[in-house]
Amino acid sequence: MASKARTKRKPGSKAKTAAKTKSAGAKSQQLWLKAYPPNVKWDAEIPERRLYALMDHAVERYPKNEAIDFLGKTYNYADIGDMVDRAAHGLQKIGVREGTKVGLFLPNTPYSVIGFFAILKAGGTVVNYNPLYAERELIYQIENSETDILITLDLKALYDKVPVLLEKTRLKKVVVCRMQDVLPFPKNFLFPLLKGKEIAKIPVDDEHIRYSALTANDGRPDEPRIDPLKDIAVLQYTGGTTGVPKGAMLSHANLYANAMQCDMWFPSDGTPDRIIGVLPLFHVFAMTIVMNYGVYKGSAMILVPRFELEQLLGTVQRTKPTVMPGVPTIFTAMNNFPDLDKYDLSSLSYCMSGGAALPLEVKRNFEKQTGCTLVEGYGLSETAPVATANPFVGENKEGSIGLPMPGTSIDIVSIEDGKPMPQGERGEICIRGPQVMLGYWNNREATKEAMLGGHFHSGDIGTMDEQGYTFIVDRLKEMIIAGGYNIYPRNVEEAIYMHPAVAECAVVGIPDEYRGQSVKAYVVLGPGKSLSGEELKKFLGDKISKIEMPTEIDFRNDLPKSIIGKILKKILLEEEAAKRGDA
Repeated sequence: MASKARTKRKPGSKAKTAAKTKSAGAKSQQLWLKAYPPNVKWDAEIPERRLYALMDHAVERYPKNEAIDFLGKTYNYADIGDMVDRAAHGLQKIGVREGTKVGLFLPNTPYSVIGFFAILKAGGTVVNYNPLYAERELIYQIENSETDILITLDLKALYDKVPVLLEKTRLKKVVVCRMQDVLPFPKNFLFPLLKGKEIAKIPVDDEHIRYSALTANDGRPDEPRIDPLKDIAVLQYTGGTTGVPKGAMLSHANLYANAMQCDMWFPSDGTPDRIIGVLPLFHVFAMTIVMNYGVYKGSAMILVPRFELEQLLGTVQRTKPTVMPGVPTIFTAMNNFPDLDKYDLSSLSYCMSGGAALPLEVKRNFEKQTGCTLVEGYGLSETAPVATANPFVGENKEGSIGLPMPGTSIDIVSIEDGKPMPQGERGEICIRGPQVMLGYWNNREATKEAMLGGHFHSGDIGTMDEQGYTFIVDRLKEMIIAGGYNIYPRNVEEAIYMHPAVAECAVVGIPDEYRGQSVKAYVVLGPGKSLSGEELKKFLGDKISKIEMPTEIDFRNDLPKSIIGKILKKILLEEEAAKRGDA
């Protein structure tokens, strides 16, 4: 595990990682140093601190800064800091100690931020839960993570899943927050009148604790004994694209380091950003880019409960954010919205894309229509998550995931024997750095496999150019092997996206009796557009090889997506298997 190479230090100490970083990257060619942004130090010192120090720092330095805008109701950092302290004290009163697992089962609301930092300040470990998970998935994650307490809302869409969890799992207590209390006037007054049918009836018993009762205290929690390097701040479960989900153990130091790395990387004139949070905070991308980085900078977090395009555009126009993290499907939806020019998006200085590969045409169209710079980065749950990004000062290479974050090394290794590949050759992308997880929770075998060779194996195939920019070719597990040739779905997708009628697409491998596998493309057309399979193949004729040409093209109204908008190829493959009687 990556943490074993680290020396033991006192909890909360401002230990230096520059020498450690140089050592960690010793096996890399460090080609990126040739093109590293002049305003960023790759070997910068990164302190190892408790994650909740981010909030304490913001309260001390920016007490009057706007911290949260939720549907028009605003809170400053002094407000949020006081709520965090009261919630932390309340959690300690109900038994939260060092290492106690507390789940957040919430959409984006002020409770998400308050609960996150309160759990950490009480000494506990945050376990993020997707509110859209099915009962089976929730039961598995509660039992696997050893979650004892769950924080949720009094909305039926969420709470109605809770009683069976209390009955069938180790879950002991549920903290219930009132939606009405975080709404602005007059929405808070009208909510029970207009949305009464959506409000859950909460039992009065020892298993249920009202948020108001939890926070009715002096706001003076005991200081927990936390070692930033060893103690887990967040158990972040992977998406489970293969097998069952695994809990990535992200330490306080991992997540603090990634917030610091983002601060070093992102442009700043000293004025706190206004960050719009349309991605859910329970997802690692938003957790770091919207929340942890935002709190570190004393920025305003404009929280949007769910992605709905016109609501998002209206919120951007009303609240004037300067930064918008997103996933490719959000930028695609904006590109294809016929009335985009009716909204004032001029406040946006830069946008960041992550979570999935950003097609070149999507990037170009978005920048052309909005005038906002769209930068692609790369990361995983296991890297807290940001590992690389294109620079804001320097060359932003199209199609690249950019350069490593400060203190981070990228190795391209052979998928056959793990040996370093020559510059420009394809191999598996491996990552070293202070943001790399401690390992997988209660899964030594998976940890050993993922950390083989002392670096994290991403499962992505990529190349590195002579300036140290990394390019993802595809997912190792998604690579299609047809007649002995390796076909990379991303390459085919990039070509399909070049057609002006295409809004979205996904490419997968399907069984082929002769070649082993062949290519199937799923295509969604833009509003009012028409295209046939033969027309698309003709268009692709000079853009991809014959072996890469889709043998099947399925035109659809939409594609299955995760809650953050990532296209779920797993579901497409399951559909194919069921169609062929393999399921």
